[in-house]
Amino acid sequence: MQKKIPMRQCLGCREAKPKKELIRVVRSPEGEISLDFRGKANGRGAYVCPNPVCLKKAIKQKALERALQTAIPEEVYAQLTAQMEAGDA
Repeated sequence: MQKKIPMRQCLGCREAKPKKELIRVVRSPEGEISLDFRGKANGRGAYVCPNPVCLKKAIKQKALERALQTAIPEEVYAQLTAQMEAGDA
């Protein structure tokens, strides 16, 4: 029997994709916002495709802010953009 692949929805394109293919943005219990590449960080998570178009849509619609229930600092968006441009995501 094959192992079940966890699926998550991208906040930009709203498509369900395997969790490993997406970038996780997490809000820790202390309220700190950061990127989580292992998918194991403690806190509330939201997912975005490693695609600049999806990120732009999520920013425009304030989807990350709604999902994490807090304001997102500009540095996090800059980090996400840099990560996508580097192709490391």
